[in-house]
Amino acid sequence: MSEHNSVVAVYPTHKGAEDAVKELQRAGIDMKTLSIIGKDTHADEHVTGYYNTGGRMKAWGVNGAVWGGFWGLLFGAAFFAIPGLGPILIAGPFAAMLVGGLEGAVAVGGLSAIGAALFSIGIPKDSIIEYETALTTDHYLLMVHGNPEVVEKARQVLNGTQSTHVRMHLREAAGV
Repeated sequence: MSEHNSVVAVYPTHKGAEDAVKELQRAGIDMKTLSIIGKDTHADEHVTGYYNTGGRMKAWGVNGAVWGGFWGLLFGAAFFAIPGLGPILIAGPFAAMLVGGLEGAVAVGGLSAIGAALFSIGIPKDSIIEYETALTTDHYLLMVHGNPEVVEKARQVLNGTQSTHVRMHLREAAGV
């Protein structure tokens, strides 16, 4: 499936990730192929709630303004409290992938639900550990899912942004 090909970029700030989303949009990447994953760093200080209207999420609480830009651009969203990672906000198709990852979390020993979902789409364990570490240190993951051509185009765009690193994961190349 095309969602098993992906490019993942890590951003130290929300603004960097949001700017990258806008660059991808300008480059013609379908916004339905993008996912953002990040910690809700203030969830333990303030009540944060959400609701889903018309396939788009509205966030309230301290991070409502921070995450609002993503909810307006990306489709599908979720809020999870993940043991070991804490409160995680997800926008885009990875939210549905995480639900599948929750079912497989026990089968992929030692990985969180996020890790199991990443593993299920062909991301190697060493990269998963790196991405989970990024999340625990309040970084943001921006993922683009699609066929190899879309993923390569997105990689080229993301390489010109303020990410700490960009890595492609092609399921076909892994022989999976």
